[in-house]
Amino acid sequence: MAYKIALSFADGKTFFCETNGVESVLDAALKNGIKIPLDCREGVCGTCQGRCDSGNYTQDYVDDDALSADDLAKGKVLTCQTKVSSDAAFYFDFDSSLCSAPPTKQIEGVVVKVERVSDTTAVLHLDVSSAVAMVDYLPGQYARLQVPGTSNWRSYSFASAPGSTTIQFLIRILPSGVMSDYIRDRCTVGDCVMVEAPLGAFYLRKVQKPLIMVAGGTGLSAFLGMLDQISQTPIGQDITLFYGVRNAVDLCELDRLNIFTDTIPGFTYHPVVSEPDSAWQGKSGFISEHLNVDAISSVEHDIYLCGPPPMVESVKEWRSAHRLENSTLYFEKFTESNT
Repeated sequence: MAYKIALSFADGKTFFCETNGVESVLDAALKNGIKIPLDCREGVCGTCQGRCDSGNYTQDYVDDDALSADDLAKGKVLTCQTKVSSDAAFYFDFDSSLCSAPPTKQIEGVVVKVERVSDTTAVLHLDVSSAVAMVDYLPGQYARLQVPGTSNWRSYSFASAPGSTTIQFLIRILPSGVMSDYIRDRCTVGDCVMVEAPLGAFYLRKVQKPLIMVAGGTGLSAFLGMLDQISQTPIGQDITLFYGVRNAVDLCELDRLNIFTDTIPGFTYHPVVSEPDSAWQGKSGFISEHLNVDAISSVEHDIYLCGPPPMVESVKEWRSAHRLENSTLYFEKFTESNT
């Protein structure tokens, strides 16, 4: 049986390969031109080590001097000794350039729909069925899109789960900007958009604890991709999403989030508006003001943050101030383009 392996690196690049489950992860990578550093191939030197973020695996032999018991408990592996029995994702704490890995794929997408989902946000739908191979990515990762008619590229998180011939991106519409002007003024069904993917070290790991997701603005896009994936494969853990925007008119995809509350057991979400008007009746202020210290301190959580740097930093500082380091933190900061 063939399994898909994702190999992610510190420079944000991810490569995919298949394995028959009999060969090692290292051999599967080498067979696909991804030359993970190696030396002994006997489970002794530790040169080929990485970390398994999701999936089932076994290791044939690991010397005590290569990986400690604590390392093994944290999911560290020696790829020369590791075999998988499911689709799996591995992370390596070095740049992909050390592997002589092939370039990140660029493929052509075709616009099939553009939805204006709020005053300031649109969802771009691209058909990538004409690509030679399926667009592979991990839920939460992003792609670079070339703005048609220009040489400019912009980065957007996938707003849909992998495995489909149609991919989605949540795009903020600025008063002026190369992508904003394109989406607002001239985007037409049938337009061709070049896509470079996958990119980013922010993605959904194997879920073994309750999740807290914190989205700022179009940072919601990464979580839509994750929730799409989770809705297809139940995880048996509670998930709480906090979705922050400046003004209530910036909120979008609430109907989609409502569907997730029906299809994902244990999922709840809370919109938070930092500058509400008198008509807003929901949560207001900063997201960190609404996080439950007692709940997070009593049970270990995985916390995912995606949004503008000030939002990410405020939640990180809140976590540190309340000494909640027992919960694992993953985050992606982004700066929205002004051009």
